[in-house]
Amino acid sequence: MALPLVVGVDGSDSCLLAVDWAVDEAVRHGLPLRLVHASLWERYEGGLPSLGQERPSERVLAEHIVASAADRAERRNPDVKVTTDIVPEDAAAALVRDGNDAFALVTGSRGRGQLKGMLLGSVGLAVAARAQCPVVVVRGDRAGLAGTHERILLGLGEADTSAEAVRFAFREAEVRGCILDVVRAWRRPAYDRSGDRLPAAAPTDDYEERASALMDALLEAAIAEHPHVRTRRATLEGPAGKMLVDRSAAADLVVIGARRRTGHFGLQLGLVGHTLLHHALCPVAVVPQRR
Repeated sequence: MALPLVVGVDGSDSCLLAVDWAVDEAVRHGLPLRLVHASLWERYEGGLPSLGQERPSERVLAEHIVASAADRAERRNPDVKVTTDIVPEDAAAALVRDGNDAFALVTGSRGRGQLKGMLLGSVGLAVAARAQCPVVVVRGDRAGLAGTHERILLGLGEADTSAEAVRFAFREAEVRGCILDVVRAWRRPAYDRSGDRLPAAAPTDDYEERASALMDALLEAAIAEHPHVRTRRATLEGPAGKMLVDRSAAADLVVIGARRRTGHFGLQLGLVGHTLLHHALCPVAVVPQRR
């Protein structure tokens, strides 16, 4: 049985866009859809003061949220099998746990009640940093959300973080029948190994060749497995985050890898991941490297 595509729903406009995106993704891969609403309502509902007026309980609101999301999914595509669940638990923790048995987790970029000016909700950030399955944060402009560019963008990191991301990106490009743009950024160091500052005109061929060789090595197996996927490769000097954000304006999905460090309890996203999750102009897939 196929693992489900799990979507975190909270009633926000952002989560409804995530539902739309997830339905389309479920159709592409032939997957069932599971809509999950999680909050700690059971812990605080009984302690709220009565204001002398009737108001919906948090449980009723939760049921309304998942029912509305399910109805939206059915209207988007009635052929997708949809199930729902309400979990009295911290939202990020519940979704991370569900990710252990999911094809991928999908969240919106902002939740209910986010402060004005926040670029990414705390749940989306925490899930992208901790889940053991791919996490897609649905954000971006109208063209990126609609998938009209017919282009997937893969930001190629180091060898120990990229193998799963490469497989994910090739699979996405294949099911969509679109071009896969692969970008590997490189930087020329300011100082040599002895600590002396390098001249501004120092040759850069060696650094670019290393980036190109790493790209060839990481893509070789995926190209053989997906011979019909058209790829475009670029090795570019400069900050990877900025380059990928700029190129995300012409992409339907940007894919990056991530490392999950055993015993490390902080957020496990590097600068590139944070930059894309806050500024990309299309949905972002963070794909963890399996242990």
